[in-house]
Amino acid sequence: MTGHITMRVARELLRHDTSTDGFEAYCTLHVASILDRSMTQNTHRLPALTLALLLCSTAPQVLSGQAPGSVVAADPRVQGLTYTMEETGEEVPYALFVPSYYDSSREWPLIVALHGLGRPYDWVMGYEGYIDMAERDGYITVTPKGYHPRAWYGSRGEGIPRGAAPEAEQGNLPDNLGELGEKDVMNVLEIVRDRYNIDETRIYLWGHSMGGAGTYHLAAKYPDIWAAVGVAAPAPSAAPEQLESFVHIPIIALQGDEDGLVTTTRRWVTKMSELGMQHVYIEIEGGDHSRFINSSAETVSKLFSFFDIVRKDQLGR
Repeated sequence: MTGHITMRVARELLRHDTSTDGFEAYCTLHVASILDRSMTQNTHRLPALTLALLLCSTAPQVLSGQAPGSVVAADPRVQGLTYTMEETGEEVPYALFVPSYYDSSREWPLIVALHGLGRPYDWVMGYEGYIDMAERDGYITVTPKGYHPRAWYGSRGEGIPRGAAPEAEQGNLPDNLGELGEKDVMNVLEIVRDRYNIDETRIYLWGHSMGGAGTYHLAAKYPDIWAAVGVAAPAPSAAPEQLESFVHIPIIALQGDEDGLVTTTRRWVTKMSELGMQHVYIEIEGGDHSRFINSSAETVSKLFSFFDIVRKDQLGR
């Protein structure tokens, strides 16, 4: 059973490999190892595993800088929305994608995606192939602002994170900036759950860089919500022991080996192994901190392939 499931995971992760204009990628399965835990006959579980994929690729295209709302303006499939944040009375933006064939008579999976430091609220919606894959695989996906582009989603505490923004030096940021960053994500999640027929066994969370730190934090604080989580080049300030708060949640970690955060990510992945967590680690050869995912449909596809095969009811939760 274990070998069968492991090979299925590998096949699923590789089945959506694609090429895009100006970017051909060649993927080599470098390491596949299983860290199996005991399984009972009454519980269907994805085995704990580490799957390291080193992707040999040419240099990807660069995702150009954006003003807030530029992806919404460029792609009619992406909705730019706002809501009134009760905690502050402000209108806060978020971006939403709903598949063109959405039918409220059935339940739909949801992906919550968190942007990196200083990025606009719709930034992740512009990642190479992201919306195409959400449409193809039938995911509703939402990208909150996190209240402020540098609020860290609460992962650096409820106050103003160090180096948050020049406004902090001028006293123009609320003292509870981190708390508001976290609250915004949870508010937007509830808005989408209320408006659409969401499958509660298939709510996923992932984030890039600062968003990866936010993903670790929100998985630890709200461990009963998520079916699985993903991090790309995460920048946590917490220790890997934070994983102990959500050991039951499967996780995929994506990391470029030329990014300065690779050592940190490897430490966290080692901790995942020690805890027996169900996890997949994909390390991209020659990958940097940003372009390895935001300009690579191939890397983005690994997230969707992972979420496609993990749900709460398969894990006895």
